[in-house]
Amino acid sequence: MSEKVLNIVNVTKNYGERKVLKNLSFEVYAGEIFGFIGPNGAGKSTLIRIISGLSSATSGEVFICGVSVQKNFEKAVSNIGVVMENCQLYPYMTGKQNLQYYASLIKGITKDDVERVINISGLGNRINDRVRTYSYGMRQRLGLAQALLNNPKLLILDEPTNGLDVNGVIELRRTLKILAAKNNMGIFISSHALSELEQLCDTVAIFDRGSILEMRTLDAFQNDSNAQKRFRIRVDYPNYAGKIISLKHGLDVELAGNSVIIPYIPEKYDEIINDLRRRNLTVYGTTVVTKSLEDIYLDILKERRSGKMS
Repeated sequence: MSEKVLNIVNVTKNYGERKVLKNLSFEVYAGEIFGFIGPNGAGKSTLIRIISGLSSATSGEVFICGVSVQKNFEKAVSNIGVVMENCQLYPYMTGKQNLQYYASLIKGITKDDVERVINISGLGNRINDRVRTYSYGMRQRLGLAQALLNNPKLLILDEPTNGLDVNGVIELRRTLKILAAKNNMGIFISSHALSELEQLCDTVAIFDRGSILEMRTLDAFQNDSNAQKRFRIRVDYPNYAGKIISLKHGLDVELAGNSVIIPYIPEKYDEIINDLRRRNLTVYGTTVVTKSLEDIYLDILKERRSGKMS
C-alpha cells in the first residue's frame, strides 16, 4: 500500500462557539490527487492553514509522512509545499531572484533545484522579469515553482487554476499528473473549479459547514448507478412532452432548451418515445447523459441542506 503523506485525525477547529471544522478524519496517499471541494466559508482554507502549521486545531492531530505537525512542526512541514490562492512574492525582484531567495532559506537546495522548478513553471524568459509585471496567472505559476523547490512529498494547492488561461490550465493539469505519477507525490487540491477536478482527481471529498458529506474515488462517484445516467430526449415541444412524461409515466422531468431530461430507466424508454409520437410530437433524437462532478456536488449539498442526509 502507498505511504500516507497526509493523515487528518479527528481535527476540530472552534472560533468561540462556532465550529469551523467538525471532527475531520481522512488520508491522502503518495501518488494520489485528492480534491477537496465545498462552498465559500465551509472551512477549506482553515484546514489548509492547520495542515501547514499556520493555525492550530482545537482538537485532533495532523500527520505529514507519519510526523505530527503539532509535536514536530519543523520535520513535518519539511515534507510539504503549499501554494495559497494569493502567493507571497517579492514584486521588486525577478521571478528567478524570488526562487533563489526562497532556496537560500531551505537547507540542501541547489542551483539545479532552482533550474528544475523554473522549467516546471513554464515562465520561459519571463522568469527574469520583475514580478510586479506578472499577471495573476504568472504569479500562480511562480508560486507553484516555489512550492516545489524542496521536492515535497505532499503538495497543497488552494484554487490553483485561478487566473490561468486555457493553455495554462492544460499545462498545470499535465504537470500535476506527472508529479503524482512519476514523483509519487501526494497532491491535495482545494478548488471551486469542479470541471478541472473531474479531469484530475483520484479521490474527491465534498465538504460543507465543517464536515465531509461524501468522500469517494472519482470513479465511484461517476459509476453510482442510482443517479448518474439520464436520458435526454430532443423534441419539438419540450414543455408539452415534459407534462406527458411527468403525468402519465410518473417520472421527474428537467427541461433543457429543446430537450427533456428524464431518469435512466431503459425498460420504460420505448413506451415513452412511442407515447410522444402517438401525440404527434417529433422526437429528433435521444442520448444517454451522465452527471458531471458539479451536478453530483450540487445534489449532495441539496440533500444535506434539505435534511435528507444524516
